[in-house]
Amino acid sequence: MNRPPEPALILDYIEAFRRSKAMFTAVRLGVFDELEQQPRTAEHLADRLHLNASALPRLLDACVALGLLEREGNGYRNAPIAARYLVSTSPDTLSGYIVYSDQSLYELWSRLGDAVREGTNRWVQVFGGRNALFDFYFRDEVATASFLGGMHGLGQISSSKVIRAFDLTNFHHLADLGGATGHLAIAACEAYPNLRASVVDLAPVIPFAQKHVAQSSAADRLETIVGDFFADPLPAADLYSLGRILHDWSEDRITLLLAKIFAALPAGGALLVVEKLLEEDRSGPLAALMQDLNMLVCTDGKERTLSEYEALLRNAGFHQISAKRTGAPLDAILAIKR
Repeated sequence: MNRPPEPALILDYIEAFRRSKAMFTAVRLGVFDELEQQPRTAEHLADRLHLNASALPRLLDACVALGLLEREGNGYRNAPIAARYLVSTSPDTLSGYIVYSDQSLYELWSRLGDAVREGTNRWVQVFGGRNALFDFYFRDEVATASFLGGMHGLGQISSSKVIRAFDLTNFHHLADLGGATGHLAIAACEAYPNLRASVVDLAPVIPFAQKHVAQSSAADRLETIVGDFFADPLPAADLYSLGRILHDWSEDRITLLLAKIFAALPAGGALLVVEKLLEEDRSGPLAALMQDLNMLVCTDGKERTLSEYEALLRNAGFHQISAKRTGAPLDAILAIKR
């Protein structure tokens, strides 16, 4: 007789959002930033952050159980993983992406059922008429800094592995379209001493890219260009990159963009596509399937299999297409123009 399955998996999924929200809340309240200065008691921390002295210890104890904080005497300190990824001043911080997840994604995901019923993103429903993704994230300097900080922290995890997934030695000039803070272009120039790179993005983004470019050891081979890759001419390059761009858009918009890139490339030039790749049978990876749902509530796009990307790229004219799973959150596709 078969034993009935235990409920552990279901219970884990029921509680999963609670763990996320506890971390999100501790980041947004400034807990990890404050504790990075020095360990503090809950009472002292509540006073410093203007929080309720009886409620805060409950959040702190939960963060200890989550492995984000450690106890020190009768106080608390950051665990090493929190010091690296949850403190806003850390060079590897993911705090910006956490704030973005809490302020935007958490709200959009609360309407996932409506997105599945209607097949459209939830911007109008959740944000009262805002249906332009990047207009919302770039609505003011604070929002722009938070969003780009999140993209930078998340991007850094993958960029160095993506850039080394293929041998790019023979390319001379990379144009990273929608390059945000420049993490991919910076990683490329630091990995390939003969490569120059341009970070192309919208005007509100460029000051943030310039700050990160200036800190790179390859700063003299990096430039920033204000541009809309849909509307403006593309800078000359023999290698273009699109990092987490194609998954934002519909097939029609992608077709236009890929045709534009193909036309701008010289013979032998290439396009580097950086995205999460779904398995061909859509059985995984889990992170890519969750990101696919994220695209449903956030954008007009989706995550794709390699064969789906190959079809789009071949339709644009590319003939030699290779893919590499990097082991990082993002994978790499290189498409070469004959």
